[in-house]
Amino acid sequence: MSLPGLQRLDHIGFTVPDLEAAHTWLVDVLGCEFMYALGPFRSDDDWMSEHLNVDPRTVMRELRFYRCGGQAVFEVFAYDAAERRTDPPRNSDVGGHHVALYVDDLDAAVAYLHDRGVQVLGDPTVSRGPSEGQRWVYFLSPWGMQFELVSYPDGKAFDHDPDRFRGTAT
Repeated sequence: MSLPGLQRLDHIGFTVPDLEAAHTWLVDVLGCEFMYALGPFRSDDDWMSEHLNVDPRTVMRELRFYRCGGQAVFEVFAYDAAERRTDPPRNSDVGGHHVALYVDDLDAAVAYLHDRGVQVLGDPTVSRGPSEGQRWVYFLSPWGMQFELVSYPDGKAFDHDPDRFRGTAT
C-alpha cells in the first residue's frame, strides 16, 4: 500500500530567522530562483494552531518560494511567535533534518562553497555498501540549517545491482 495518488516530492518548507539574509544566501550562494512571496497570515481564532501546529497568536510575516536546480522548491517562512526555539536541530535530535542537493562535480561545488565562506563540515565522504559510487559532504547555512552536497555520476551500487541490496541494512 502507498499513499493514494502519490507522485513526487513537491516542496520543502523551513523557517529562517532573517528572511532577507536567507534570500540573499539562497539566490547568491546556492543559485536558487526566487519565484514569489505571500503573506502576512494571521488569525483571530485557532486557525494557526489547528492548521500549522503553532501558537494561535503566531503571525506568519511572509513566505517565499524558490526553485533550486530547476526542480526542488523551497518554501521559506518568517514568523513572529511568542514562543519558539531558535537553535536549529542537529541530525541526532528528534526532528533533525538536512536538505541534500545533487551536484555533478562534488569537488568543484565544495571549492565554490569554501570560496564563499560557507562552513563545510569536514571533507567529502566516500560511501560504501548500497551507496558505493556516491560521495557527500554537509555544509551549514548562515542560520545553522544543515545541507548536503551529494554526487554519484556513475550511479550507486544499488542502481547497478538492486537485488543484492534490497531490504538490507548495511
